[in-house]
Amino acid sequence: MITGFSRRVAVTACSLCVAGTLALAPAAASTAHRAGDPAPPGPRASVPQPSLLHRSGTQVKLRRGAPEVPDVSALSWLVADADSGEVLAAADAHRELPPASTMKTLFALTVLPGLPSGMRHTVDYRELEDVGEGSSLVGVEEGHSYQVADLWRGVFLSSGNDAVHVLASLGGGWQTTARKMQAKARSLGALDTHVVSPDGYDADGQVSSAYDLAVFGRAGLRNPDFARYCSTVRAQFPGDGWPYQIENTNRLLTGEDGVAPYPGLIGIKNGYTSNAGNTLVAAARHDGRTLVVTVMNPQEGGGFAVYEEARQLLDWGFASAGWVDPVG
Repeated sequence: MITGFSRRVAVTACSLCVAGTLALAPAAASTAHRAGDPAPPGPRASVPQPSLLHRSGTQVKLRRGAPEVPDVSALSWLVADADSGEVLAAADAHRELPPASTMKTLFALTVLPGLPSGMRHTVDYRELEDVGEGSSLVGVEEGHSYQVADLWRGVFLSSGNDAVHVLASLGGGWQTTARKMQAKARSLGALDTHVVSPDGYDADGQVSSAYDLAVFGRAGLRNPDFARYCSTVRAQFPGDGWPYQIENTNRLLTGEDGVAPYPGLIGIKNGYTSNAGNTLVAAARHDGRTLVVTVMNPQEGGGFAVYEEARQLLDWGFASAGWVDPVG
C-alpha cells in the first residue's frame, strides 16, 4: 500500500531479538514448568517476509476474468489507487533509478508550503549562476520581480530549473533544500530516494523509484496548490515588458505532438534527461476513482512511449476495478 507513511524494515539479529521478546513474552509467562518435566522448546521468532513490491518482475494478483496487465517496456512502473493507497500492480517498484524532473514533485512537497503564493521576489544573478547546462528553462531573468505563484507555474509547466533555483534560494538555499527534501522523503516512507540536485538534473547518486514517486504524487494531490499547478495546461509568464504563454510539457495533459490527451487526467509531472530517459508520474480520475501511475525509462517506442505506456497502465487500472487484489 502507498500510505505516505510506510516503512521498510531492515531486520537485524538485534531487531529480531526485540521483536521476538515483544511478541512471545506473554505466551512464555503463561506456561509454568514443573521440575522433572522435559524442557519446552525455545521460542521461534518469525522473520518478516519482504513485500511483493520488493521482488523483481511484475507483481499482480489477478482474479478469474481480470484483464491482463499490459506488456510495457519501462524499467520500472506502478499503478495504485490514489485514495486508498493500494498498489494494484507494479514491476520492480523499488528499483532505484534516476528520476529526472519527476524529482520536482518532492521539491514542491518540501518547499511550496513555506512560501506564500502572492509573495514577490526580485531575482539576483547569484540565484541563477549554477543552473545546469542544457537545463529546461522557463525564462527567469535576473533583476525581474516575480510572484512565487509565477515561479511555481514555471516549475510545473515548463519544468524550469531556473525557477527551481530561485525558489530553493527562497527556501533556504540549494544544499539546505536538498537536505529538507531528503528528510521529507523519509517522513513519507519513501526510502529509495536520494536527493543530490533538487531540480532533478543528473547528479551522481541521485535516485528515486516508481514507488517513491507515486508516494510523492499522491501526497501532492492532497495539497490544493500543488494539485492546481500540476493540472494547469497553459499560463502567462512575466516577460521583458509583457507576459508570454507557457504550456505544460506533459503531453497526456495537453495532447501535443500527436499524443492524445488522456480523459480525466489530473497531471502531475514528467521528466527527461539523457541518464534517466523519460519518466512520468501521472494521475487520472474516472467515475469517482483516482489512480496514480509511475513509468520510468521505457526501453522501446521513442520519446513519447512514456505517455503511451502510462495510458495503457491507466486503462488497465480503471478496467481492473474489483478484479485484482492489491500487492502492497
